[in-house]
Amino acid sequence: MGHGLRRPHVVDLADRRALVRWRPADPEVLAEAERLKDAALLDFGLTESAVASWLYAKCHHQIATTAIDTAAVVSSGDGTCLLIYNPDFFVGIGLDGVKFVLFHEARHLVHRHLFADEELRADPVFTVAAEVSINHVALVRLKREELPLLGDRRIGIDPRTVHVDYVADLADQGLTALSYNDFVRTDLGVYAELKRMRFPPAPAPVCVHLLDGVLPGDQETIDAVGSSVLLNSLLWARRGHPGAESELLDLMGRTDGSSERASRIWGNLGAGALRGTTARTGKVDWWQRWLVDVLASKLRAGERLVYPKKRGAVLASLGLDPMLSRSGPERDKVLVIAYDTSGSMPPKVIQWLTELVGEIDRVQAHWLSFDAVVMPFKQGGSVRGGGGTSFQAVVDYVEGRTIVAGECFEEKPDAIVVLTDGEAPHVTPAEPDKWIWLITEGGDDWPDAHTPRMDCHRVRVPERTSTR
Repeated sequence: MGHGLRRPHVVDLADRRALVRWRPADPEVLAEAERLKDAALLDFGLTESAVASWLYAKCHHQIATTAIDTAAVVSSGDGTCLLIYNPDFFVGIGLDGVKFVLFHEARHLVHRHLFADEELRADPVFTVAAEVSINHVALVRLKREELPLLGDRRIGIDPRTVHVDYVADLADQGLTALSYNDFVRTDLGVYAELKRMRFPPAPAPVCVHLLDGVLPGDQETIDAVGSSVLLNSLLWARRGHPGAESELLDLMGRTDGSSERASRIWGNLGAGALRGTTARTGKVDWWQRWLVDVLASKLRAGERLVYPKKRGAVLASLGLDPMLSRSGPERDKVLVIAYDTSGSMPPKVIQWLTELVGEIDRVQAHWLSFDAVVMPFKQGGSVRGGGGTSFQAVVDYVEGRTIVAGECFEEKPDAIVVLTDGEAPHVTPAEPDKWIWLITEGGDDWPDAHTPRMDCHRVRVPERTSTR
């Protein structure tokens, strides 16, 4: 925020170790900066920002470096995100300032996810509008009166100052300006009002990662991380996390309906349920989007060396040697899907889950129906059952302790999905973190309160059965 990258050293971004080695700060400063960063992220997770908390949980690399002056979230062509921050800068602005900067950077990634139009981002007025919108929200949500103070000056673009200039500019033209609250009501509303100015404000200084060619900003990575962050925040909101619901409702109010892309993203997430509406989209109910995200986390990718084309092209233009990255699935993932057929299982839910698994690439699926016993079947085959219910029968079969049709299950699954009404004696699998329980309407969602807790969600019969 507000300073910029030292451009001669941009090549160091290709090597994370080089970032750490670049003119390292004093050990005491590094330790204090890390303490401030961790304290800020802890507060985000507890109360202040579910969105920022989930974003930084996905930044597995958080690097202190003097190669940049401030901080940035970097999204590179190899599909990863990382947080880089200047330790002297963090120590200089203190805990409140660190919270503000980290919130600001998280919001920028979400902003770019929701508004990915290249023409829009190329407009310097939109750059200013983004800074105004994000800083206004940061001031409100973090309960700040002023922007962070570094030494004797404030850092970043003050939305109130921009509004004063906007009012004066429109008055000179004989036009009516909006009040401050109306001016900052929506993100694109700020942009539209700034475009009415005869002399819109210049975008400098700007966040370092907004400078094209300076920091990686791979849109594919931004979209993947952005969708996952919003989905997990939505899950927190639906489970009663303090502040998560109000933050998402505010973000939706600022962006939903402002563009076709933003509305489609919110609709695909099923976020309208937070405000009592359901978007008409090609996607099905929001719990199904949640399941896709959970499955993605359970079905861990293996590691293989690949050549990242986007980052490789940048390195080649700089005269550097290409670098290989570790990514992608190394093997097919093993998924077990178990249908409770002891009673009246909704056929639409079974059909949807079957279609979903069929659309996941590189997944080796094993299909089971069960009542008091386990009955494996082939995808598309008949599902049998009708007797009593035993979850233990499924656990014993998946963990290789029983023989069915003369065979023992010898695979090691990455995830086990059980579709059931939950009405049977409770069980504790050997690896509970691999189990996902989908409880039909009116059923017992005991896995959610079980010790240890397992992934669990109550589902309803969808009106549509295709995820396309």
